[in-house]
Amino acid sequence: MKVLRTINLKKYYGTGDREVKALDGISLEVERGEFLAVVGSSGSGKSTLLHMLGGLDRPTSGKVFVDEKDISSLREDALCIFRRRKIGFVFQSFNLVPVLNVYENIVLPVELDGNIVDEKYVERVVEALGLKEKLLSLPGQLSGGQQQRVAMARALASKPAILLADEPTGNLDSRTSQDVLGLLKVTGEKFGQTIVMITHNEEIAQMADRIVRIEDGKIRDGENTEGGDKYAQGK
Repeated sequence: MKVLRTINLKKYYGTGDREVKALDGISLEVERGEFLAVVGSSGSGKSTLLHMLGGLDRPTSGKVFVDEKDISSLREDALCIFRRRKIGFVFQSFNLVPVLNVYENIVLPVELDGNIVDEKYVERVVEALGLKEKLLSLPGQLSGGQQQRVAMARALASKPAILLADEPTGNLDSRTSQDVLGLLKVTGEKFGQTIVMITHNEEIAQMADRIVRIEDGKIRDGENTEGGDKYAQGK
């Protein structure tokens, strides 16, 4: 089942000679439970794509469907609620609240939405990410890798339809990056989570189930990381 889909997605800035086509006709489908990596250099449009997928910005034209809902047509207040309930975010800056402990940071989005925390589910997520002994610690008492694991647990806590990760290891060293991405993959598989990760790092991208490459606002090609056939998308 396709949990994420875009149709001819475009994002243009400026007009005339100064027009920039950040996204220029992206059509993309992601299956439920899939771990997809979107690879591209700086300025290729990959971060703009993630912002569109997460409802953080509006496309110039085209549509974005998340869990069969056309989020590109939602009013701002409805989009905010949908985003909070259905989309998890992990950024390279961990964005943890410094005065809240690890557990409070993890459950904060659920509580802000007025929902009851699924304690057993959160406990399983915490266990999977190796945070059980750190629940009462403040973010400032954690290493960078531990803080990113807290951010991942927070993104998973609301059981989102998709988890979007934007250069999630950008502030981590090489070894810690591998550890954190390994945990993200294993945790995603454990909880059947759909993950779309934006990265410029080819080595990290190989950890995903599938890779698509973006260049000049277009998806040029894709490949299965297990060695499947290449296929064209988003032309």
